[in-house]
Amino acid sequence: MMTNNTNKFKSGFVAIIGRPNVGKSTLVNQIIGQKIAIMSDKPQTTRNKIHGVYTTDGAQIVFLDTPGIHKPTSKLGDFMMRAADNALKEVDAALFLVDVVEGLGGGDRFIIEKLKQTNTPIILCLNKIDQIHPEELLPIISKYKGLHDFAQIVPISALKGNNVQTLLDQLVQYLPEGPQYYPADQITDHPEQFVCAELIREKILHLTREEIPHSVAVEIEDMKVKDNGVVYIGAVIYVERDSQKGIVIGKKGALLKEVGKLARHDIENLLGSKTFLELWVKVKKDWRNQDRVLKDLGFKND
Repeated sequence: MMTNNTNKFKSGFVAIIGRPNVGKSTLVNQIIGQKIAIMSDKPQTTRNKIHGVYTTDGAQIVFLDTPGIHKPTSKLGDFMMRAADNALKEVDAALFLVDVVEGLGGGDRFIIEKLKQTNTPIILCLNKIDQIHPEELLPIISKYKGLHDFAQIVPISALKGNNVQTLLDQLVQYLPEGPQYYPADQITDHPEQFVCAELIREKILHLTREEIPHSVAVEIEDMKVKDNGVVYIGAVIYVERDSQKGIVIGKKGALLKEVGKLARHDIENLLGSKTFLELWVKVKKDWRNQDRVLKDLGFKND
């Protein structure tokens, strides 16, 4: 609930940036307390800016979980890079998430060079501290301090939740006084159809191998509540080649059935309603390089 002293209420927008697979979506889900951003061990899985909304009595933070910054190899990749770059221009502060297990790499240095071009306060988040010895942390902090003048450096574990509340408390300091943009119980500004499609795509990423991840898109064609209260969802899974269609469907439809089972579980948790999920797999050749198809699937080139 919003505090009565509206003059003291602080609100703003915060981008979470970092190279692929450092835990950005995991952090959003940890902060919000409910799965809204897909998590996968495959890089470059976040395609749109996921808005997660965190609200307390005194503040509201709207998070943008951007695509991992990488060198694009397709029009879809170009879109993802622009989304990440544009996020830095729209926010009051940014979290730069790095993986302390993998260590400082060329991708991190590439992002730091981009950060030097902005006046936005940057908080460095050293993620996955639960996987290293505490004595290893100080040298890591010293190394990053020498590369950029970060507003704050906060070690965290996005998966375990270690120090995440401290991170949130630090973030509020950089927000201006402002209105509560969203109701206190709203956790994302994406429509439910978008989140449901992302949850289905997440299951495909988990259950398939390297030939599938970046070649799959999911579109919700139909979503309605039946008279008996059950939510019906009809979704199409798009792949680029006939061979990929066979992989997604699986032997005697086994893999597609498992995708539906796992996705339905998460969707029911999201919606709080019993759900009937119907899935189809269609081939849309080379869709990642077709502007019209990208626009139809929600990847608009701003």
